[in-house]
Parts: sequence; structure tokens; C-alpha cells
Amino acid sequence: MSLSILEKYSIKPLNQQAMDKAQARLDNLVKPPGSLGELETIAIKLAGISGETYYDTKKRCVIIMASDNGVVAEGVAAAPQIVTYTQTLNFLKGITGVAVLAKEFDTDLIVVDVGINGDLEHPLVVDKKIKKSTGNIAHEPAMTYDEAVKAVLVGVEQAIQAVGEGYKILGAGEMGIGNTTSSSAVLCALTGLAPQLVTGRGAGLKEEAYRHKIEVVRGAIARHNPNQDDPIDVLAKVGGFDIAAMAGIYIGGAHMGVPVVIDGYISMVAALCASRINPLVKEYMLASHASAEPGFAYAASALGIQPCLNLNMRLGEGSGCPLMFAIIDGACVAIREIATFEEADVGEEYLENL
Repeated sequence: MSLSILEKYSIKPLNQQAMDKAQARLDNLVKPPGSLGELETIAIKLAGISGETYYDTKKRCVIIMASDNGVVAEGVAAAPQIVTYTQTLNFLKGITGVAVLAKEFDTDLIVVDVGINGDLEHPLVVDKKIKKSTGNIAHEPAMTYDEAVKAVLVGVEQAIQAVGEGYKILGAGEMGIGNTTSSSAVLCALTGLAPQLVTGRGAGLKEEAYRHKIEVVRGAIARHNPNQDDPIDVLAKVGGFDIAAMAGIYIGGAHMGVPVVIDGYISMVAALCASRINPLVKEYMLASHASAEPGFAYAASALGIQPCLNLNMRLGEGSGCPLMFAIIDGACVAIREIATFEEADVGEEYLENL
């Protein structure tokens, strides 16, 4: 199995004519030009994605990819590995961070087991397990090349299925103790950045464990020498099933012509991987919040996309996506329902002085 298998998932460029039409309407609304800032940018992008001036975001979901990381054996995570299994079930109980936010903002959750280190049987968990946990990247590659492609395809196919079920906007979430280590290794491999710049404390490592985490990332890259020009090779050698599957969500969503929202650090690294597989994927991405993890800013810069919110969050799970959905709702209602100058009986003469 090779990277070429993903080439069949074609992605169209944004519809410039629709974007121009959306811009013209925004410029004719009874407000100073550009005064809604990022809401206007979002509305224009949604027009480019859909080909329509108005976009319907009422049916939306966060797809959560759950997987374990063998590197936890190196003591790089503050929480024990069993938390991946437990929290995956807790998503479906509606008691996690992303779950309560999703409920508040009318968002569904789709939970996928792509590599949990255990036998998880639940009727609402989508079983796409490739195997129980990745390898420990301190000593062995995370997965084979074929497994990496398979993990990306899990995300692609899950996104396609979700759109087929009527979802108009997707969010990419994850659950996997140790995955900030994997994400840092992937980011370093893709960009050449030094591990000490992008590696954070995750859930709250103490100083000694944090320094060790940096060295684990450094050692994994040196040992496996991932190919910077092949994102699948990077994922296979130092990544995670969850990161690869999230990359697939972006590809599948773009292929189906719907926007996909980026959550935090791990989600942003996955988005960077997706854009390296197909650069057009970026046009369908919307970033939610600026994660407090130090690597986030570097990943966002490498991707060339900036988040709308700065809430000092670092939870993960996809928790930023429901919040961003609410912002996107604001963009949609603004372009659709604010009156034009003519409808509001307001003259446009004052615009000449702006």
C-alpha cells in the first residue's frame, strides 16, 4: 500500500466566483466595510467551499480518533495509558470536556477506536482498530508504512461517511495518552525544528520528566530518520494512529466539499500532515483556538493558518471545535440576515470617507 492510493480523493479549489459574490454582499450590508473581521473571512471561505453565498452549519459533528502510543513506556505522560480507554467511554457518557461543549452547541460526537491498547466493546464506538497501540518510537517505528496509510484511510472514509449522513461541517478530535510526544516528533520531522522548541509538558509533566520527553523526541528522530518529504513515512516512523486518522478527516472532508475545523496542537499537526499529502486540503480548514502547547504556534505557522480564538486551552479531545462551530454560526447568520443599505434605508454616502 502506498501514498498513491490517496490520490483518488480529489479536492477542488475554492469557488472564486462564489467568494466574490459573498464579498459583494458583505460590502453591501449596513455596517462599515470589514467591520465583522474574521466573521467575514469565514463567511467568504464557506462560500468558496460550498459555491453558495449562505452555508448551513446546523448538522455538525466532531470525529474523535482514539489510539494509544507505545512511547508512554518512556514516562513521557503524566497520566497512565488506561486513561485512553476510560476517556473514550466517557465521551459517550457525555461527561468529558468535548462532550459537554458538544451538547451545549448542538454538536454530535463520532468516536472511533483506531488503536486503543485494549478490547473496547461499545455499540457507539466505531471499531477501526489497526492494532493495539503504536510501537514505542524510542526503540522502534510507530507503525509500518502500510499501517500509516491504512490509518489515514480510516479518517478519510469516516469523513466521507459522516458527510453522507448529512453532516455539513466536521471537527477533528483525538484521545491518546502520550500523543503530544508523537505530535512533537512528527512536527520536528516535517519542519526540522528542534525538539526543545515544540515539545511541551502535555497534561502537566514535572521538570525532570519534561526534559526526558524532549530527549525521547530527539532520539526518535535521530534513530528512525523520517523522510521530511514523505508525510506518510513521518507518521509511520514517529507518529500515531490518531494523528494519521485525523489527517484523513481533513482529506475526506475536503474531498466531500465540507469544511473541517482544527482543534488544538495534535489536531494542528495532523492538519499539517494532511496539507503535505495534498496542499488543497488547507483551503477547507478552519482553525478554532490557539493551544497553549508551545508547538502549536510553530505548527500553525508551518501550515499558514491562524486560529480565531485565544482561550489558553490545552485540553485536546476536539474541545475547541464546538466553540468554533458557534463562531461559524455567527458568520453565517451575519451574511444571511444583516440588512443591506437599501433594506435598512441607509444611504451609502458616508462610505466615501472611510
